[in-house]
Amino acid sequence: MTAKTYGPISGSAILRGITGHKAIVMAANVRIATVAQGIFQAAKDTDSVVFMELARSESDLKGGYTGMTPAIFAEKMKESAAKVMFGTWALHADHITIKKGDAAEIDGTKQLIDAQVDAGYTSFAIDASHLFNFEGKNVREELSENIRVTTELARHIRSKMKDREFGLEVEVGEIGRKDTGGLVLTKPAEAVEFIRALNENGVFPDVLAIANGSTHGHTYDANGNVVAQLSIDIPQTKAIAQALRDNRLSVGIAQHGITGTPRELINLHFPKGDIIKGNVGTFWQDVVFDVLKVYEPSLYKSIYDWTLEKYRPLNPGKKDNQVFDGNCKMAIKEFYKELYSVGEETNQAIRARAYAESLVFFRAFSAYGTASLLKTGAKKKSP
Repeated sequence: MTAKTYGPISGSAILRGITGHKAIVMAANVRIATVAQGIFQAAKDTDSVVFMELARSESDLKGGYTGMTPAIFAEKMKESAAKVMFGTWALHADHITIKKGDAAEIDGTKQLIDAQVDAGYTSFAIDASHLFNFEGKNVREELSENIRVTTELARHIRSKMKDREFGLEVEVGEIGRKDTGGLVLTKPAEAVEFIRALNENGVFPDVLAIANGSTHGHTYDANGNVVAQLSIDIPQTKAIAQALRDNRLSVGIAQHGITGTPRELINLHFPKGDIIKGNVGTFWQDVVFDVLKVYEPSLYKSIYDWTLEKYRPLNPGKKDNQVFDGNCKMAIKEFYKELYSVGEETNQAIRARAYAESLVFFRAFSAYGTASLLKTGAKKKSP
């Protein structure tokens, strides 16, 4: 069997396949590729579809902070899928972020997209949510730059992919943005106007990422301790999904920032079917570091010491554990060689832990059986 045999399929095919079913596709940000085989094995054993993804900050033309360029990441994911012999997954470019929207940034972004397409990516997330016009006189004016940039990049992806189908995610409302009143949430009118404008431009996303109270990474208490993330506004999420349906706009919701959200809450209270894609990122990094604490304590100590030495001065007033938790991702590239040369016993433990945790995520997302949906179109019954 070759990696090509079990290569990624279109993200759009996966997201369309679960439309109308109360299920969420897990999208795993695999910053350290060792977890991938465990995730794929769990997906195969539970018949669950899955997205494997990295954001622009994590993987760009210079390797981002994971040390993996799009080509390297794609190759590692394809190899892991082939080892497991699982082929119902998408390779997703998460958070192709644009912060200024000028010609130079757009050109650089197109170069990144070209590299992702050449590497075999089958799904893309354009994030121009930072381009919000606070002086706009109405919603369309507030979102005008986001609409313009998202349209231009979506058309570029379509041109580069030629006749190949691909998944498309777009974003309205910057995830985790705060003002004096706390987290800023996407309004239903913003979601409707954004998707309507894109559709008018011939751009039809599969999923829309919204700001609904989540944040990326961990959530901390006043003492810097990691706590459960309970800030996701479920009523607001349902209201946005309903507004999109009422306006006959065919797009699901992508839930970002799931790390730290109790999985029993996801299982019982997330509006599955409204939310159809759920991103899990920092969690998988934590899996690796937790295993290293026991199996490779000297390596873990080196990573811990390096992170504190570099980032403690930049985070005055924060406890050491919060400084480490918030910045240890930056050590992945620094310790790239060491992380990928640990012993097989360590790798086996990482894969096993990733496998077990994936089973729980797939269950919480009601994803069991979703891979077969793409083949049969049969009605899904949540486990």
